[in-house]
Amino acid sequence: MKRINSCKTATAVRQGKSVLWRRAAAANSRMRIDFSSQTISFSLKRRSAVRKLILSLIKKEKKKAGKINFIFCSDHFLLELNKKFLRHNTLTDILTFQYPSKELTGEIYISIPRIRDNSKNLNVAFENELHRVMIHGVLHLCGYKDKKAGEKKKMREKENYYLNPIKK
Repeated sequence: MKRINSCKTATAVRQGKSVLWRRAAAANSRMRIDFSSQTISFSLKRRSAVRKLILSLIKKEKKKAGKINFIFCSDHFLLELNKKFLRHNTLTDILTFQYPSKELTGEIYISIPRIRDNSKNLNVAFENELHRVMIHGVLHLCGYKDKKAGEKKKMREKENYYLNPIKK
């Protein structure tokens, strides 16, 4: 379904457009994937392709998309969140916070410097590593864990599966 601009949606519903139009507007008001940055200057490339990939992942996992916010940030900002909410005094590339809802709803914080370092250390393209980590966060929202060896293996398989369409 084509995404409807929120300003146009509100106007169309007020003017009494078709029931189908109103249902599409209601669905889109709940389903939203946003990208922003905190403490750094960063703009995600290929936003529409990434958004499409994430929505496809959610659909294939038989989940319902809600509001998902990706926040790109510095190591320091993510470290402070890690200390405050998880009581971990370690750098990480991602923190995922899920909010109670029938739909997948949450915030995914990603450290851009950590992604840059990881991409260099793993000898992979920055965008490839960034997309993998974004997929990783959404998989956490879908209920996947990665603490045990078997869970890590399953998570990596899912990451690889969903990463392939966006490499093109």
